[in-house]
Amino acid sequence: MLGAIEAGGTKFVLAVGETPDALAARHVIPTRAPSETLAEAAAWFAAQGGVEALGIGSFGPVELDRASDRWGFITNTPKPGWADCDIAGFFAKGLGVPVGFDTDVNAAALAEHRAAGGGAGSLAYLTIGTGIGGGVVLGGEAVHGIAHPEIGHIYPRRHPQDTEFAGICPHHGDCLEGLASGPAIFARWGKSLSDLPADHPAHAIIAEYVAQACHTLFASVAVEQVVIGGGVASTPGLVERIAERARALDAGYLPGGARHRVIRPRLGGDAGIVGAMLLAQGAAGA
Repeated sequence: MLGAIEAGGTKFVLAVGETPDALAARHVIPTRAPSETLAEAAAWFAAQGGVEALGIGSFGPVELDRASDRWGFITNTPKPGWADCDIAGFFAKGLGVPVGFDTDVNAAALAEHRAAGGGAGSLAYLTIGTGIGGGVVLGGEAVHGIAHPEIGHIYPRRHPQDTEFAGICPHHGDCLEGLASGPAIFARWGKSLSDLPADHPAHAIIAEYVAQACHTLFASVAVEQVVIGGGVASTPGLVERIAERARALDAGYLPGGARHRVIRPRLGGDAGIVGAMLLAQGAAGA
């Protein structure tokens, strides 16, 4: 039996199963202080009869360098209490099993890549919600450099109808997350995007910023697809608007043409937990 955790800032999704395609049980717990949250998760896995390996897709930033003595840590997150949390080490020691570890968005990208047929194809996964994060898969492998991609913190060009808002990112102000995340939308319009009228300018403004991120991924990393998930992305018509605007930004220039696609997740809301199961599968075979 494999175990998986999709560790989010609001909730932890836990699952066990023999394969990523056969989840035998699933459980959701609220994200509280690390001591409470991790202990409750460990107790749930023990109640399932234990697991032979665990995969964790975590909110970040996280340390992914295997040579670092802080591998498996959540690092300088602004979420109170979670900075410098050794999340992978806690479960490796407490459950006595190997642990696969990556960002939640890299895990989701791996799952979506597999759902698309796997192989040598390339794909990026963007989540637009409380924050904005992105994972990239090239040649079947999640991209890791000195750290992991932080696509939510690139700087888009400002929309001409959105020049006054300073942005909410505590580090960068008007980066992508600072302008287009759920809290950023609420900060300047007082409602979520889905609660604003369909003809409200917010829809075009948010689509513009996310489309710029998609174009950046198509142009810089040459991915074939950008999969967009998260709460904001569930706004009716938004992903289609983003796709249309990304095509316009390209202006017919990039090689690949129509092969560049902006789509909704094939796995719906299961991309993250299936990706965590894939990490567990990799850890079990390591």
